[in-house]
Amino acid sequence: MDTTTSIGPHTFKRVSAFASILCLVTVQSFSQNKPAQSGYAPVNGLKMYYEVYGEGKPLVLLHGAFNTIPMAFGMLIPELSKSRQVIAVEMQGHGRTGDIDRPFSFESMADDVAALLKYLKKDNADIFGYSMGGCVAWQLAIRHPEAVKKLVIASAVYKYEGWTPETRAILPNITPEVFEHTPIKSQYDSLAPDPKHWTEFINKMKKFIITPYDFGAEKIRAIKSPTLIIAGDGDGVLPEHAVEMFRLRKGKYMIDFGPPPATQLAIFPGTSHISVMMQKDWLVSMIVPFLDASTQ
Repeated sequence: MDTTTSIGPHTFKRVSAFASILCLVTVQSFSQNKPAQSGYAPVNGLKMYYEVYGEGKPLVLLHGAFNTIPMAFGMLIPELSKSRQVIAVEMQGHGRTGDIDRPFSFESMADDVAALLKYLKKDNADIFGYSMGGCVAWQLAIRHPEAVKKLVIASAVYKYEGWTPETRAILPNITPEVFEHTPIKSQYDSLAPDPKHWTEFINKMKKFIITPYDFGAEKIRAIKSPTLIIAGDGDGVLPEHAVEMFRLRKGKYMIDFGPPPATQLAIFPGTSHISVMMQKDWLVSMIVPFLDASTQ
């Protein structure tokens, strides 16, 4: 089937608006510092691009679908690297990491991140994943628990039904055309090892993001890493799913009389899936204390 088939004008406008919002966060995020170190790690057949900033305990940043390091984390890296060694990566087919003959999957991306940590000689790290990167972070904690200290999961789900019906309805309508003449396409053209791979990349990603999945409630419950779950009240993530994840991670009521809990939940008001990552002050004010705290 040709996945670039034309779509109706109303749907095209909705998807184009979605792409335009993605581009807004792209433009506003280009305040990133230059890395102290960068390079390509040979992991699982990939040449995985990474950047390192700052000093201290390692914190790995995992971006969302169609993103690059500056798109997702350009505003946050200068703040987070003040007290941490920030390791930002670009996953399979994204940014400067070329694609390989392997389907996109959260499991394989998690394995890539675990292999990268070994390559960098890191026994473990805190993990901050946004959207697709949050799903990868869940899988990293499931498949490689020894590699994960604390988890920050932003605007992500552990099963496909955790996305809103509106989100699940719009994703099948994504085509390469909706990203034409946008910074997302410009980033791909300037960073990708083979820019001619663009159409194949979008179509392959589309198949990936519309394929249902469920990591399993019991596997989420069994994760040992302290977890901060973040979502917007207007997110692509259902608010009740965010609460479900909070409960699976043993989120508690009435915590007044003890140390900071190992599982925490933040729902940002007036915030969409895209604008979650634009809330720099909120994110920093919650993530840094969570990572620094001794939790019960």
